[in-house]
Amino acid sequence: MQLLASILATLHLFFRPTRISGSMNAAALYFVNGMESETSAIARGLRRRDPDLLDRLIEQYQHRLLRYLTYLSGHRELAEDLFQETWIRVLERGHQYDGKHEFSTWLFSVARHLCIDSMRKKNPVSLDGLLDEEDRAPLDPVDIRPSALEVIAQHEHAERINAALSCIAAEYREAVVLRFQEGLTLDEIAAVTGAPLGTIKSRLYRGLNQLMPLLKGAQA
Repeated sequence: MQLLASILATLHLFFRPTRISGSMNAAALYFVNGMESETSAIARGLRRRDPDLLDRLIEQYQHRLLRYLTYLSGHRELAEDLFQETWIRVLERGHQYDGKHEFSTWLFSVARHLCIDSMRKKNPVSLDGLLDEEDRAPLDPVDIRPSALEVIAQHEHAERINAALSCIAAEYREAVVLRFQEGLTLDEIAAVTGAPLGTIKSRLYRGLNQLMPLLKGAQA
C-alpha cells in the first residue's frame, strides 16, 4: 500500500495545476474600465487583431500550449510546427472567440483540431480514441478528484511519469494532462475536446488506471 500511495503522490504533485499569476495577465492592459472582464478584453483585442495583445497571449500561454501539443502528438518536432500553426490560426480566426469562456479553453480547442487534422493524414488508426464521441464501455469514475491523489512528490520522478504517459492511449493521456497538469475543470476539458462530460470522466478514470501499473512497474 505504501508503494501505491507513493505512486499516487508522485502523479498528483507532478501534475499540480500551474496557473499564471494575475500580475502576468495577458489582457491587463486591455481593460477599458473595471466592468470589462478579462475574457471580453481578449475577445475585443482579437477582433481588432491587436499585435500587442497577441504577443502577450503568446508569452502567457506558450509553455502550456507547447506542452499540451507535445503530449497530444507524441512528437516534439510536430508539436513545435503545430504550435506555430495554432497562433497563426488565432490571428486569422480570433474574431470567433466570443469571450464567454476562458481563452485557454478556446486556444486548446484550436490546437487540438489542428493536431488531429495533421495526425489523421499520417496515421488515421491512432486517432480512433480521440475522435470517438462516446467510450465503448463507460465506467463509473470513482475517486477522480485531485484530492484522491494526495501524498509526496519529487522532481526526479518526472521522466518516469512522462514515459508512462507516452504508453497510454492518446485520449486518456489528453484527459490526464488537461486535468492534472493544465488544471482545467472537467467542463473545460469537455469544451476543448467536444466530448460529453461523462466521456471525459471515463477517460480520466481509465487513464489513471492505466498509469498506475506503469508507474508501479517503473519503481519495482
